[in-house]
Amino acid sequence: MTAASKKMKNDIKSKSERELGDLLLELRREQMNLRFQGATGQVTSPTRIQTIRKDIARIETQLTALKRGSAKK
Repeated sequence: MTAASKKMKNDIKSKSERELGDLLLELRREQMNLRFQGATGQVTSPTRIQTIRKDIARIETQLTALKRGSAKK
């Protein structure tokens, strides 16, 4: 795990549900833009696609944990 992904992991855990939703929306937009770049052969950083996909999964996991935690209370 790289230093950047560790930082992102810690950032995700410290954010509220609303902030995570906003970040998720931003990452999905970036993912869509990278898909379009890939389709036209203009991708500058192919590893960024994988990183974004993993960050989206981390955020969705944290959102699920927050929802389950609030449902138990």
